[in-house]
Amino acid sequence: MPTELEELVGFIGHPNPQIRQVAIENLVPYSTAQPVIFKAEKLQPVKNLKILVRDHPKISEHAVTILVNLSGDQEILEALATDDKFLDVLFALIVKQEEPNANLLAMLLANLAKWEGLKSILSRKQSAPSELGSDDLVMNQLMDLFVKGQDGTYNKKADYDYLAYVFADLAKHADIRHFFLDTQKYDGVIPVTKLKVFTEHKSDIRRKGVASTIKNVAFEVPSHPSFFDESKIDILPYILLPITGSEEYDEEDTFGMLPDLQLLPPDKQRDSDTSIIQTHLETLLLLTSTREGRELMRQVKVYPIIRETHSRVDDEGVREACDRLVQVLMRDEEPETTERVQEIKDDEDDQIVEV
Repeated sequence: MPTELEELVGFIGHPNPQIRQVAIENLVPYSTAQPVIFKAEKLQPVKNLKILVRDHPKISEHAVTILVNLSGDQEILEALATDDKFLDVLFALIVKQEEPNANLLAMLLANLAKWEGLKSILSRKQSAPSELGSDDLVMNQLMDLFVKGQDGTYNKKADYDYLAYVFADLAKHADIRHFFLDTQKYDGVIPVTKLKVFTEHKSDIRRKGVASTIKNVAFEVPSHPSFFDESKIDILPYILLPITGSEEYDEEDTFGMLPDLQLLPPDKQRDSDTSIIQTHLETLLLLTSTREGRELMRQVKVYPIIRETHSRVDDEGVREACDRLVQVLMRDEEPETTERVQEIKDDEDDQIVEV
C-alpha cells in the first residue's frame, strides 16, 4: 500500500491544476531530502515533471526547481539530457522575453550541461524572438541572452547569470571551444569576446562562470595568437584586472604594463573570490604554452602583478598558481612543450550548481 508521500507524488500528474499545484508545492523540500521518491515506476514522476515545465507559472516554477535539485542524480540527469523534445521545450521557454522562470531554467541547463551529449547543442536551431536580435542557432541565442539580459534588461524577471556555468561546462568540448573562437556570421563577433567584459561583473556567479569558460577555451593553443591580438580577442587586460589590486609599482614596471592596468584608482580591489583569482592565474599559465605568450607577458610586466598577488592573497591555491606561473616566466627559454596544458587539464574540477 503506497505511503502518503508516494500518493502525493502521484498527484503531480493529476488533471486538476489546483491539486497539481498543492501537490508539487509540498513536494519541493523532498526533492533534496528524499529524491528517491521521484524515481518510482521507472521515473514516472520525472516524466510528469517534464510536462509540468510548461504548466501554469507557479506550477512550472516548482517543477523546474524540483528538476534542478534532482538533476544531481546521474540516472535522472541522463533521462533529462537525452530527451530531445524536453530540451526543445527548455530552449524555447528560456528565450521568451516574458518567461517568469528563466533563471530557474538557466540553472537547470547548467546542470544538464554536465552531460557529455549536450555538446550537440551546436546543431540545435529554433526561431529567435525579434527582441533578442539573434540568429536561429540556440548557442548564439543563449550567448545573446547572457549579454543582453544581464540585470533584467531583456526580461525583467531574469539576469541569466547561470548561463555562465552552461558555457563553462560546454567549453570542455573541443567543438564548443571552436565555436567560442570563430567569428559568427550573423553579427561578425567572436563569441568569447562577448564574455570577457564580465570578468569584473558584480555577480559572483557570472564572474566565476566566465572565468572558467575563458580558461577552458584557452586550451586551444593554436588560437593563442588571437587571444593576444588587440584587434581580435585581446584577453590579457580582462584577466589581469580582476587579479590586480591598488598597490603601486615602480615607474619602469608601471609604464611597461598594458594601458588598462596603468594608474589604477586607489580603491581598486582584487576579485573577492579567491577561486576566481586562481582560475585566471591558470588561464595565464595556459597562455604561456607558446614562446609568443611567454615573451608578451614578460614585456607587459605580468610578473610584478603576480608577485603582488602572491604576497597579498592569503590562499594556498592562489599562491601555488602564482608560483607555477612565476617559474615559467622567470626561467630561461627551453624547447616548446605542451605538458603544462595537460597538467592543468588533469587538475580541472567540474563546476557544480546546487539549488
